[in-house]
Amino acid sequence: MTNTLSQAFVRNFLGNSPVWYKQAIIGFLILNPIILYTLGPVVTGWLLIFEFIFTLALALKCYPLQPGGLLAIEAIIIGLATPESVSHEIESNLEVILLLMFMVAGIYFMKSMLLWVFTKILLKVHSKTALSLLFSFFAAFLSAFLDALTVTAVLISVGVGFYAVYHKVASGKAYHHPEHDHADDEAVQQNHQADLEQFRAFLRSLLMHGAVGTALGGVCTLVGEPQNLLIAEKAGWDFIQFFVLMAPITMPVLIAGLLTCALLEKLKLFGYGSTLPENVRNVLIDYAGEMDAKRTTRDKATLMVQAVIAVFLVFALALHLAEVGLIGLTIIILLTAFNGIVEEHQIGKAFEEALPFTALLVVFFSIVSVIHEQHLFQPIIEAVLAMDTAVQPGVFFIANGLLSAISDNVFVATVYINEVVAAFNAGSISREHFDHLAIAINTGTNIPSVATPNGQAAFLFLLTSALAPLIRLSYGRMVIMALPYTIVMSLVAYAALQAYL
Repeated sequence: MTNTLSQAFVRNFLGNSPVWYKQAIIGFLILNPIILYTLGPVVTGWLLIFEFIFTLALALKCYPLQPGGLLAIEAIIIGLATPESVSHEIESNLEVILLLMFMVAGIYFMKSMLLWVFTKILLKVHSKTALSLLFSFFAAFLSAFLDALTVTAVLISVGVGFYAVYHKVASGKAYHHPEHDHADDEAVQQNHQADLEQFRAFLRSLLMHGAVGTALGGVCTLVGEPQNLLIAEKAGWDFIQFFVLMAPITMPVLIAGLLTCALLEKLKLFGYGSTLPENVRNVLIDYAGEMDAKRTTRDKATLMVQAVIAVFLVFALALHLAEVGLIGLTIIILLTAFNGIVEEHQIGKAFEEALPFTALLVVFFSIVSVIHEQHLFQPIIEAVLAMDTAVQPGVFFIANGLLSAISDNVFVATVYINEVVAAFNAGSISREHFDHLAIAINTGTNIPSVATPNGQAAFLFLLTSALAPLIRLSYGRMVIMALPYTIVMSLVAYAALQAYL
C-alpha cells in the first residue's frame, strides 16, 4: 500500500513531464539550500536564475508555472527573498498584470473581426516576403502607440484562428475535397501532415517577425514599453522629446530590422522562408467564401461593433485615457454588451489564455525580487559607473542588453535608471551625460533583449501561449529564430549609439 501511494505521488508530481525533467527539478530543490549554506546567497541567486530559465526553455515539456513556482517558493523559504519584496514587485508591475487579465481577454472578443481582416490580407498578399514585412511593420507601428503585449495578443489570436481553420481539414473533421475521393487514405493523410508541418513553419515565421516587430516599434516612443515611461519620467522627457532623442538610434534599427526580415525570407535561413501551402490557401479561400456566404445581418452587425471598438481601443491607448488594463476591461464590457454575450461561462472562456501567463508572470516577479534583494546586478552597475564617461553609454548598452536577456528588461531599466538618477543628484555626472546614459539604458533594455523570451514579456507571452505547442515554437527555436535579429539590431544600435553620443 505504501509503495503504491509513493508511486502515485511520483506519477502525480509535474504530471506527464519526462522522468528526467522531474528529477532535474527535484535536484534543483535539493541543491539550492546546500549551495546557499556553502557558497552564499549571491551564488545561489544566480543559480536560481538559470534554473528558472531552464523551466522556461522546456515550456513544451511542462508549463513553467509549476516548476518555476516551486523554485520561487523555495527561494522565499530559504530567505533569498521575502513575501514583502515579492508583493512590492507585484505592486510595481500591477499595470502589466491588469493588462494581461483584461486586455488579452478583450482581444478574445475581437477574434472574428481580426480573423476576417487577416484572412483577407493573407489571401491577397501572395509574396511571403511582402507578407512578413507587413506583419513586422504592422506590429512595430502598433507597438509604438499601444502595448507590445496587446499587439502580441492580436497576433496570437490571428495565428490560433488560422491554425484552427486548417486543422479541421487536416484532422478530417471538415472540408472533404472531391479530388481525394479515390485517393489512398494513407497518402491523403501524409499529404495533410506535410501541409500541416509547412503551415506550422509558415505561422512560426510570421509570428516571430511580428514579435520582433513589437520590439522595433516599442523602443521608439514613450508609451511603447513600460520601462520607456519609467525612464522618461526620471529624465523629464515628454512624448516628442523622447521620440526625437531616441530617433538617431531607433530609426536605423527599425530599417535594419525590416531589411533583416526581408533577407531572412529571401535566403530561407534560421527557420524562415516557409510559404503558405497551396492546399492550405485553398482551404482558407473556401472557408472565407463559405463564411461570407453564411454571414447573417446579425453577424455583420457583430463585425461592425468589433471594428468600431477596435478603433476606440487604438485611440484610447494612444491618448492614454486610462491605464491599459482598465481600457481592456472597458473593451470587454462594450464588446460583450453590444454583441449579446451575457452568460458567465461565455465570458470566462476569454480569460483561459491570459490567466496562466499572469500567474507565471507573478512567479517571475518573485525571481526578480531575489535579484533585487541579493543585489545581483549591483557589482556590474558599480563597475560601469566607475569607467571613463566617454565609454559609459556603450558599456551601459551592452550591460543592459545582457542582463535583460536573462532577466526582465523592466527590472533592469528600473535598477539602472535609479542608479544614474542618484549619480546625477549627487553631482557625479552632468545633465548631458545623464541624458546619454538614459538613452543607452532605454535602447539596451529594448533591443538586445529580443535574444531570449526572458527579456521581452511579449516573447514570453508567445512562448507560453496555447499557440506555441500547436506550431511547435519552443524556447530553443525562438532563440535561434531571434538570433539574426539580435545580432543585426544590436550591432546597428551600438554603432548608432557610438556615432550619436
